[in-house]
Amino acid sequence: MAIAVELVSPERVAYSSEDSQELAKMVVCRTTTGDIAFQSGHVPFIGVLQTHPVRIYLEDGSIKKIAVHQGFVEVSPPVDGTTTVTILSNVCELEDTIDVARATAARDRAQAALQADADDTEAADDLARALVRLEVAGA
Repeated sequence: MAIAVELVSPERVAYSSEDSQELAKMVVCRTTTGDIAFQSGHVPFIGVLQTHPVRIYLEDGSIKKIAVHQGFVEVSPPVDGTTTVTILSNVCELEDTIDVARATAARDRAQAALQADADDTEAADDLARALVRLEVAGA
C-alpha cells in the first residue's frame, strides 16, 4: 500500500507523485500542533501547516524535500489501497527550484531588520521562510 502525494499552489500543481511515478511510503509535515507523519491507511485528516519543510519518503528510499510556507494538509481515505495526501500552499518550492543566493540575501535582510526591531513580525516571517528555503536546498 502506498501514498499518492499532491502539492498544489494557486498557480499550479507543483508536485504530483502520480505524474512523477513516485509513490511515497510516508509524508512528514509540521502543523500548528506539531509534526505529523502520514502513512498508508492513515485516517482522514485536515490540518493547518506551518512554514517548514515537508519531507516525502519515497518507496525507493529517497527523500523529496519541499519548502512549504503555510497552508493546509488533507489526507483522504484509501481508494484501491492508495492513501492520498494533498498539500495546499500559497508558496511551495521543490529543493531543485530554490535560488540559494536569493534565499541567503533574504535571510540577511530579515536578520538585519530584526536587529533594528526585534518585534518586526514581517521580518520574522521573512526569516522563517528564508531559513526553510535554505534548509530544503541543503545550503
